[in-house]
Amino acid sequence: MAGPLSGIKVVELAGLGPAPFCGMLLADLGAEVVRVDRPGGGGLLPRDANDVLGRGRREVVVDLKHERGAEVVLRLAEQADVLIEGFRPGVAERLGVGPEPCLARNPRLVYGRMTGWGQDGPLAASAGHDIGYIAITGALHAFGRAGGPPQVPMNLVGDFGGGAMYLAVGVLSAVIQAGRTGRGQVVDAAIVDGTAHLSAMIYGMVAAGGWQDRRGVNLLDTGAPFYDVYETADGGHMAVGALEPQFYAEFERLLDPDGLPDRTDPANWPELRRRIAEIFASRTRDEWAKVFEGTDACVSPVLGMTEAADHPHNKARGVFVAPGGVVQPAPAPRFSATPAPPVGVPAAPGSHTRAVLTEWGLSDVDELIESGAVHQRNED
Repeated sequence: MAGPLSGIKVVELAGLGPAPFCGMLLADLGAEVVRVDRPGGGGLLPRDANDVLGRGRREVVVDLKHERGAEVVLRLAEQADVLIEGFRPGVAERLGVGPEPCLARNPRLVYGRMTGWGQDGPLAASAGHDIGYIAITGALHAFGRAGGPPQVPMNLVGDFGGGAMYLAVGVLSAVIQAGRTGRGQVVDAAIVDGTAHLSAMIYGMVAAGGWQDRRGVNLLDTGAPFYDVYETADGGHMAVGALEPQFYAEFERLLDPDGLPDRTDPANWPELRRRIAEIFASRTRDEWAKVFEGTDACVSPVLGMTEAADHPHNKARGVFVAPGGVVQPAPAPRFSATPAPPVGVPAAPGSHTRAVLTEWGLSDVDELIESGAVHQRNED
């Protein structure tokens, strides 16, 4: 075992998106994470070596609709520090594995709940996805260019930023508290809550009059020509973030030694943008990357996801790994004394049912497999 969470035991009730990301993160940091899948699995993608969010777990299959299924999960919860689930409000309760019976079995348990709308409120019972959650927080409204519609930032801002990361921070905070007091608690991590919280700085700038509640007209949303992306001669792009005067001076020197329009007067910004775009269009992305590499101009090539692992900086730091030939991000952050365990190939659901249940103290594993309450891969 390795990683700062070595010794922490987590039960993850399998779901989609942010809850599995949280389970992956906890496993990356060294926690022993057991994912409880349902028979037949389910999800948007096949559960194979490409299931990056499934890495680092041991996998069991429990039929929660079986009369003995819930009892198996409760017995696992007795031995765990954390249980995380991503069902709609009320589903875990109906399945018999909600917070009340789990905490009754294990008062020190931290029960982490991941939803979009939260456990209460007018929308709590409604279906939803990342795009809707970030829409009502004001975040989606802010993405896009002036005069255009909002642009969807994949599901990084909501599901993973406002959801999974806040669930991880929440459960780890509660684990620390449980270590001090012996008492666990329920962590209600809602994507709407987390996304709003991520937006704290911008809301403060709006309140102070330093940010307009309009797309593409502000310092950090492509409103400023020195914080934007520009197309190159080969159809690639360069990202420019030359905000501070000293960095902008270096940018200007390398881009156009003859000088650009004065950026301190916003009236010059349309012409400045036109001129920067014209110059970037004169060379390829890789040619410009060589011009700016290693400088303080704050300019970088925009790499595709199939290119990123080959960038020299990413290679030097080992930002990406490729277990089983599948390129994926390495664990983050990094620890000097307790480095993360090696990243392996994700296991198939049910691969470890017998081993995990036996190690976690269940003495009737063969009987449970025979009854159909749990499933062992290749022994169903």
